[in-house]
Amino acid sequence: MDKTANQMIRKTAARVLRLEGQAVVDMAENLPADFEAAVAAILEVEGRVILSGIGKSGHIARKISSTLASTGTPSAFVHPAEASHGDLGMVMPGDLVILISNSGETAELGDIVAHVARFSIPMIGISRNNQSTLMQAADWRLTLPPASEACIIGMAPTTSTTLTLALGDALAVSVMERRGFLPEHFRTFHPGGKLGAQLSKVAQLMHGVEELPLVHPGSAMGDTLIEMSEKSFGIAGVVEDHKLVGVISDGDLRRNMDGLMERKAGDVATNSPRSIGPDMLAAEAMAVMSEHKITALFVVDDSDRPVGLLHLHDCLRAGIA
Repeated sequence: MDKTANQMIRKTAARVLRLEGQAVVDMAENLPADFEAAVAAILEVEGRVILSGIGKSGHIARKISSTLASTGTPSAFVHPAEASHGDLGMVMPGDLVILISNSGETAELGDIVAHVARFSIPMIGISRNNQSTLMQAADWRLTLPPASEACIIGMAPTTSTTLTLALGDALAVSVMERRGFLPEHFRTFHPGGKLGAQLSKVAQLMHGVEELPLVHPGSAMGDTLIEMSEKSFGIAGVVEDHKLVGVISDGDLRRNMDGLMERKAGDVATNSPRSIGPDMLAAEAMAVMSEHKITALFVVDDSDRPVGLLHLHDCLRAGIA
């Protein structure tokens, strides 16, 4: 494409982003009146939060359901067509239903609306049409603000889907914060992938006590070198009265090459070494290594007794970078 075509593309992209971004900002300044009540209703649910929608609204509903489930709120997506052929049995008393329809008149949602009414299952409606059939049936109405679609014909769901997704995120995060959801809870629901790796604790990755290269201040350097070689971490911890009092690294060996074999471990070690606790996030421990240009850290308990060792390679293998 020529330069003029590229400029037109960038101009279109910028217009879409500005339009949709401004719509989200406008909604933030004028949240739906039932928003707080909807958050409270979700917090009180004893069963699951069931989401449904068709077409683009269905895709958004799936994403909101996934976000709720991954942040501590049991949730599931039920396809409207499948609901009409048996899956209504997945929607039970004790659940809460969130139905999404831009127009509020989606015929495929009719069986779910009738089902929740029959069994007095609470329902949140999300639509731009507050007077629609869906919103009139809802216990709580999250009405989307009027906004122009971003496409040139003004018909393809663009701004409206962005608003719905953003509103769903606002719901999920509000519920998450009210629950007191913490990083360790997030780790429970994200054991795999980079997100889970970033929330791994040192205790989950460290080498145990039986693998630690440990010597005493009076240990001969010959014995110390053997210990370092056998344990293969490129480091040795110096312990006295069961406490970590020093560390010998490859750098310490290089700095003390003259007469090294006539020295004791305590003479070569770096005193008051850096160490970490088992409850620290491994990502934070890796940052300490990077900052101080070291490749391993001893893990100590509250009494400075070594309980493990974390190597840079352990973090990299776990996907922390």
